[in-house]
Amino acid sequence: MTHLEAMTRSVSVVLACLVLAATAGCVRTSAGNPVAADTGRPGTSTTKTAPAPDSSGFGVVPTSRAPIPADAVTCAPEQKPRVGFVAKVADAAAPVITVPVPDGWSMQSGSGDIGGYLKGPQGMDSTISIAPTALEPAKAFDEYADRLMGEAAVSSISVLPAELCQYSGQKMLGAWSDTPQNAVEFVDRVVHIWTNAGNYLVSVHTTAPTGTTGFDAAAELLAGDFEILLP
Repeated sequence: MTHLEAMTRSVSVVLACLVLAATAGCVRTSAGNPVAADTGRPGTSTTKTAPAPDSSGFGVVPTSRAPIPADAVTCAPEQKPRVGFVAKVADAAAPVITVPVPDGWSMQSGSGDIGGYLKGPQGMDSTISIAPTALEPAKAFDEYADRLMGEAAVSSISVLPAELCQYSGQKMLGAWSDTPQNAVEFVDRVVHIWTNAGNYLVSVHTTAPTGTTGFDAAAELLAGDFEILLP
């Protein structure tokens, strides 16, 4: 079973959780299997399980802080994408990344911490963010995952190690839904990058309505390795 197939199975479990535990939320687990959260309200039926394993350390490698020359490409994937989008932000010290783009997708620059937007057919889209962070990798990944889980009352997430060119990294796959008819899948590639100026958290966040044709292939490409240039 592929990682994306495992994620799709977790979506079904999420929707079941919505139907069977409408008065309870779902909590994050590293395996992507949601359980009902204890709301503490009298008369509410809840399911309790052992705490999920801490996934914040997945993909965390030692951070090198050796000085880096200007305009250095610190990560160059062996296979260059046929079409690449150069994402950068106004912060002159922030890394510049080149993300592979699926065929037929449009590209648009962003503002603030958003390096760009990619839009595909059938409601598929991807947002690239490049944001400074005071957190070390494990804490930064944990906070990022918590933000993902806060998108909806019912959600699930699976976390995989995905370091990139000796930078700490994770791949996060999951789904959220407010109703069974309004379910969304997501696949994120998140990388913690140190520059001479400090830490940055780079993410490629790709979403689509659950069951969208072509999403698995597009998300796999967008969550793949990308080039990193340090200005």
